[in-house]
Amino acid sequence: MDARRANRLIHETSPYLLQHAHNPVDWYPWGEAAFQKAVSENKPILLSIGYSACHWCHVMERESFENEKIAVLMNELFVNIKVDREERPDLDEIYMSAVQMLTGRGGWPMTMFLTPDRKPFYGGTYFPPEDRGSMSGFPRVLMGVAQAYRDKPQDVAKSVEQILDNLQRMSQSPGGDRPFSPDIISDSVSAIARAYDSEHGGLGQAPKFPNPGAYELFLRDYHHTKNQRSLEMATYTLTKMAQGGIYDHLGGGFHRYSTDAKWLVPHFEKMLYDNAQLVRCYAQAYQATSDPLFKKVVEASVEYLLREMLHSEGGFYSTQDADSEGVEGKFFVWTPAEVNALVGEDDGEVFNRMYDVTEEGNFEEQNILHPILTVEQASKFFRKSQSEIDELVARVKQKLFAERERRIKPFRDEKIITAWNGLMLSGLAEAIKIAPRQEYIDAANRTVEFFFSKLFRDGFLLHTYKDNQAKLLGYLDDYAFFAMGLADLYEATLERNRLERAVQLADIMLDEFWDDADAGFFYTGESHEQLISRAKPVFDASMPSGNATATHLLLRLHYLTGNETYLQRAEQVLRAYSEAMESQPFGFAHLLCALDFHLQKPQEIVIVGANDAADTRALLDAVHWFYLPNSTLQLAAPGDALEKTSPLLAGKTQLNGKATAYVCRNFTCSAPVTDAAELKKLLLG
Repeated sequence: MDARRANRLIHETSPYLLQHAHNPVDWYPWGEAAFQKAVSENKPILLSIGYSACHWCHVMERESFENEKIAVLMNELFVNIKVDREERPDLDEIYMSAVQMLTGRGGWPMTMFLTPDRKPFYGGTYFPPEDRGSMSGFPRVLMGVAQAYRDKPQDVAKSVEQILDNLQRMSQSPGGDRPFSPDIISDSVSAIARAYDSEHGGLGQAPKFPNPGAYELFLRDYHHTKNQRSLEMATYTLTKMAQGGIYDHLGGGFHRYSTDAKWLVPHFEKMLYDNAQLVRCYAQAYQATSDPLFKKVVEASVEYLLREMLHSEGGFYSTQDADSEGVEGKFFVWTPAEVNALVGEDDGEVFNRMYDVTEEGNFEEQNILHPILTVEQASKFFRKSQSEIDELVARVKQKLFAERERRIKPFRDEKIITAWNGLMLSGLAEAIKIAPRQEYIDAANRTVEFFFSKLFRDGFLLHTYKDNQAKLLGYLDDYAFFAMGLADLYEATLERNRLERAVQLADIMLDEFWDDADAGFFYTGESHEQLISRAKPVFDASMPSGNATATHLLLRLHYLTGNETYLQRAEQVLRAYSEAMESQPFGFAHLLCALDFHLQKPQEIVIVGANDAADTRALLDAVHWFYLPNSTLQLAAPGDALEKTSPLLAGKTQLNGKATAYVCRNFTCSAPVTDAAELKKLLLG
């Protein structure tokens, strides 16, 4: 129990806010109490935004927020508000945009200075506790900002006006009505590929991020054009990532990003949203190539997520920290002596050579596991059969994992975030297609039921759940990602309730977030707290943009239900951002995927049969065998009033009492088939 006096954050549920609950800083959570104090005392607000797995957030806390002298300055000069960006992405979206306008860059911790009415006028990210080279120390910044607020109100007002004008422009849709180029997807892939690293895979140099949206776009381009380079850029990158230190070779799952160009040294935090998207991407790559490495990564990553990140009632936790015992990466690294002590020198010699465990180390005199010899190479080098090498590696990994489980684990942030769980449902759906294990299906179903019992209230989806408390009205990402996850899950399991729930959320999303005046979706709903700006995010970041996912969702639901409103709204978004997509394809990879779906027109696959029947499952497996990025799949039970569900289902019947498949495009259908092999031929046609 921390004996120090607690501040107001002690009553919060966010683990990040609770980490600051015993700082000497007089922190407030975001809310009226802080705003009223700022107005009554005419003090500027210091807004600090971060998250629990953020390494530099912890550093700034230790250096500045735990520093009594700095805390005195903060308390004297400002009203101090601490925000968890994962709880309040709406605030993070607005004020991060302001920081980027002011400094040309962003990141966390974010440090923003506001007027008492919450308008930004100055900001930055991490500040050191004292002057360091060209970086001003935090005390100097605090005194300078407070003096400017007090003595130069006209300068502050001018800064506020410029920032608010820019925020307003950012929330406007640019518009456009010229037709899309038929080559827009291939041209966009070519433009993004200019940043491709042909030696190590990935885009750009260090630091290197996974960027799954770009590789999904590459796979789509290969699917349509058979452009081998598009396939190779995607699969080579995924292979290099799976062989690098960014991938956890003992426990499964991926770290946040690589600090180098080779995917070797990661930033060790593990995020649910990264792993959810990568499970989906690797599963699609497996469908496109049948490469067993990709399926192995999917299975190991899902095993990690079910083991480490799944709440007992359903729903997945948000993050695991980079640090343990105050040291980044300590939980994950090894020395040769540690390996040999656990498995013996004979096995240790082989494993250490294969996984780059050396006396010199590859990370701060210790070692991040990553394979530098293939099984075939190790077989020749050590004169053992490949099966012996496989067995040895499996044996050693099992022992190392068991030993690692005894270490002090990185902190886990047990917030359950709706949007991220939507991404996880999509990832699980793709995993179910290539490996239909019951534990995957059970986890997905429990998660759906958890959210609709705990985080759906009074007709609204809520954003976050922790300590038996669900709170905060859902944002665009929550509705779009979770509805998309439900639609994906429907096509993986054919449980119609999942589709019905997706439609329900899409309709609420249109009512709450659609911009009638300018097209596109706002990040916050009509029922949300009024903020200084209503953001309309369209650029992909570490997750797809909400507008991209919402657009793709509506296109899919149009083909699944026949609802023309969905198509009209989706087309409005695509037209509004058509020129932006062409000029900045990297920032619009997911919206380009939606556009690809729209331009190609999906194959509409209908299976008429009982969900639990063996012949129905055989046809379903045939569909899931293929990488079909532009398709929809529906199940119709024999005897249902099918036209009430979707116009596409009207008149569809079984042949000779057998499960029967139809493959349609633009609502024109093939002759029905009952044989899985015949269905595969239709899908390839």
